[in-house]
Amino acid sequence: MTLFQEVDLTAFSGGQISGIEPGSVAEAIGLRPGDELLAINGEPVEDVIDVQFYGAEEQLTLSIRRKGEIRQFEAERAYNQPLGLEFTHPTFDTDIRRCNNLCGFCFVLQMAPKFRRTLYIKDDDYRYSFLFGHYVTLTNLSDHDWERIETMGLSPLYVSVHVTDWDLRQQYLRNPAAPDILVQLEWLAERGIEVHTQIVVTPGVNDGRILDQSIADLTAFYPAVQSVSIVPVGLTKHHKYGLRPHTPAEARAVITQMEAYQAHFLQEFGSRFVYLTDEWYLVAGQELPPLPAYDGQQLQENGLGLTRYFLDEWEEVKGEIRDWRLEISDQSPISNLQSLTLVTGTLFGPVLRETAVQFAQLTGAAVTVEPVVNQKLGETITVAGLLMGADVLHHLQAAGYGDLVILPRVMFDHPDRITLDNISPQDIANQLKRPVALADTMGDVWDALTGQSQVMFEPRVRSEGSS
Repeated sequence: MTLFQEVDLTAFSGGQISGIEPGSVAEAIGLRPGDELLAINGEPVEDVIDVQFYGAEEQLTLSIRRKGEIRQFEAERAYNQPLGLEFTHPTFDTDIRRCNNLCGFCFVLQMAPKFRRTLYIKDDDYRYSFLFGHYVTLTNLSDHDWERIETMGLSPLYVSVHVTDWDLRQQYLRNPAAPDILVQLEWLAERGIEVHTQIVVTPGVNDGRILDQSIADLTAFYPAVQSVSIVPVGLTKHHKYGLRPHTPAEARAVITQMEAYQAHFLQEFGSRFVYLTDEWYLVAGQELPPLPAYDGQQLQENGLGLTRYFLDEWEEVKGEIRDWRLEISDQSPISNLQSLTLVTGTLFGPVLRETAVQFAQLTGAAVTVEPVVNQKLGETITVAGLLMGADVLHHLQAAGYGDLVILPRVMFDHPDRITLDNISPQDIANQLKRPVALADTMGDVWDALTGQSQVMFEPRVRSEGSS
């Protein structure tokens, strides 16, 4: 360790280290949680992308601020050996880049009042696109950002296109300064940056022939543009711009339109190129495609293939339950929680009900499914991930519930494991006076029934006089 520095970092804000991986390079050289990483080999770091890029060398000098003093730590790392650093935030200069668009369908602009502050932040950060697969519009990048994308080869990126016609896109984003997305995609393609795109389709705005043109324009950049996700617009009761969601008939028409493209692209490219999110099929009441129809694209976070994965996983779990029945003895693995209530959003309700009937027949457990209407955001918000804890409690207290309540894990995707209205699974268990388990799949439900769930919350009874 030395106490000198090659560049002036005194006014530089680096990355706050929150954790050190045991046995890592960082632990070996004596770094600690609370240290602030400022530079690697003299290069200031502004996010974890810089850490990955500059930290790939075998000989490293890490500039660290500890208790106000800047120190340098020398390190050697083997090829592909991680530094072992965890950070409070993945971006160091600012928490996240803000969006400069005012899209009428933007969920932030449709949020109900009096939720936690972070739900009103419009993020549009290309770094989160590269790191976590967030879709961004590319409307707020500086020259420095474009230089980083090229120099560091930040690929793939995930880009919200919505419509390729420049004038129409500026109108759709409600941003007259939005640059030409086709010029940007050409720039990325020339530099070997792969892109996954999405189009949020709004009836009467960017559907029909406009959607046809957008797909044709994006096709010209294949294989740099790897995919186009077709997403139906989601509107809360708080939206202000007179938009509306798709009807079942319109959803069926979009499915037919996209399936024709898929058949064509499968012959031309060897992949379907355009992919419909699950919601189209659920709204239309049509069977979902098999998993191979997604061509191995990892786009589940955008709502593609999740329902098919759920159904396919259920087929495997059914085999596990049948094996248990063949081997059943006096020592049954099923707990005394024989009555289950499965909670979901209204969109997924019919699928879950059908599955629950089969589950009950196989296990002998009494199973009810309770699709909950989203009162806070409106009935048009039908997905489980946006359910409110208060709506769930109100619904179950009116409808009744079993010995064990199973909630969608996706309701609690906040780092603090709370819903949009700041309610935890423990809060729900306490108020219902029932154990609560979280589940993604029927395998998780089976685990909860057999006492093997790792996300079970037993109700806590507050003693008299406690605060």
